[in-house]
Amino acid sequence: MKVLLAMMSHETNTFSPVPTDITRFGGGRQPLEGEAALNMIRGTGTTMAGLLDAAEQAGASVKTSIAAGAPPSGPVMADAYCYMTDTICADAKGCDAILLELHGAMVTESIEDGEGALLKRLRDENPGIPIAVGLDMHTNLYPAMVENATVIAGFHTYPHVDMYETGLRAGKVLFDSLAGKVKPVMVSGNARMLPHVMRQGTDDFPNKQLQARCLEFEKELEQEGALLVSLFTGFPHADIYNAGLSVVVVTDNDKARGQAIVDELLEMAWAERKKFVYEPVSLIDSIKAGQTAAKKPGDGPVILLDHYDNTASGGTMDTTEVLRAILDQGLEDVAAFGIYDPEAVELVVAAGVGNTITVTLGAKFYMDALEGQSQPLTVTGKVKTISDGRFTVKGPMSTGSTMNMGTSVVLDTGKVQIIVISRHVEPYDLGCFSSLGIDPLDKTYLMLKSRIHYRATYRSIAKEIVECAGVGVCTSDYSQLKFKNVRRPIFPLDDLESNSYKEVVEDSSPVEDS
Repeated sequence: MKVLLAMMSHETNTFSPVPTDITRFGGGRQPLEGEAALNMIRGTGTTMAGLLDAAEQAGASVKTSIAAGAPPSGPVMADAYCYMTDTICADAKGCDAILLELHGAMVTESIEDGEGALLKRLRDENPGIPIAVGLDMHTNLYPAMVENATVIAGFHTYPHVDMYETGLRAGKVLFDSLAGKVKPVMVSGNARMLPHVMRQGTDDFPNKQLQARCLEFEKELEQEGALLVSLFTGFPHADIYNAGLSVVVVTDNDKARGQAIVDELLEMAWAERKKFVYEPVSLIDSIKAGQTAAKKPGDGPVILLDHYDNTASGGTMDTTEVLRAILDQGLEDVAAFGIYDPEAVELVVAAGVGNTITVTLGAKFYMDALEGQSQPLTVTGKVKTISDGRFTVKGPMSTGSTMNMGTSVVLDTGKVQIIVISRHVEPYDLGCFSSLGIDPLDKTYLMLKSRIHYRATYRSIAKEIVECAGVGVCTSDYSQLKFKNVRRPIFPLDDLESNSYKEVVEDSSPVEDS
């Protein structure tokens, strides 16, 4: 048996000005293919690695196509999408099954559902071929995904520490079906709600309880036909029709049971929809709260979370407002990760380690989606470190993979050590600091441009976590964004008091903005 293995992963923030060309999917170069792609993912904690192990455990011969994964950003360029999908479809010819790591929230310049379009094409060109798909929890589910895949599995955790397990789950069900052990059928549904990303963490109510219920169904009902149960919280920063919360259930030829599970989970989520709403506080109040926390007894740094500008939600990673407030309020012993500014990096590198330089940071991107823009920040500091920005992730998220920050520098103002990088990466691993000669455990404060993924590593070491409302296209304040394409009505953009998710019907009247 020959199976195709491929990855095409991107979470698209339609409000983001960061361009998404093909090189973004390959860490600044063309994405790897074939043996090189296989070597890159083997032994890592990724969905693709889980799918690979499922195939090899089943004795299948694996043909590796493209391994294309890009940090979140704006809509995927048409030529990049065509290149990736053409490659996957060409490689699929002659294979007996297809294993895909996708994201579930890819939007291109002309297609709202990038994953569904790929799956439909694969199905049209390879009628009857079994297809297993591993998806991110932030999937915005479209019917084409369900109609054209054989099995779908999504992450149960956010931070995503079960990526490998998700690939393994999806792959095992597919190979069990090929062995005649099960007959997978899928049922799906969605609720008209846009959970705030800052309220989607699986450490928090209600997503913690929802994901636990998914796992209970998978465990308790194996003998009754529940094979895979996935609740997707959705990605609200994609202004597309089907954005929002959804559920997919794979059963062993039992659609009625699958529908019952879908309904239970969606009703659970709908009942707690107000708990998915995030209420930000002012930046100055957050900085003051951080100062108060630092004076409390206990070990570990205070985390100052610049969550409006998280690159893993499509942020530009170059807004300066939280860093500016840190400097203006005189906080000391701070390490800040980080500012994306390749131009500033070049200037710092030219100055050299040990020398003092004045440089203007950030605010290079104009954010059309926002009325308020970030402002450049001029700082003076000593060049502490220059690095190629590469290190191996120790985990627990994406364990064993290589993080590439691009050429990276540390600029020390005397009170704040500012990390400036040349590639968009989210700081979900301690290596973002330690690889640059900074021990994060020794700092009084850490500024992180992150939303939830930081929790995988940093929550356990933090004295306290303070969420800071800065500026950025992954703002947690929906009133700052204009939604034009998402289906309406939808909570919380619209005031919906229905007792059941099934009671909400589409409003045909035009919506000006939100």
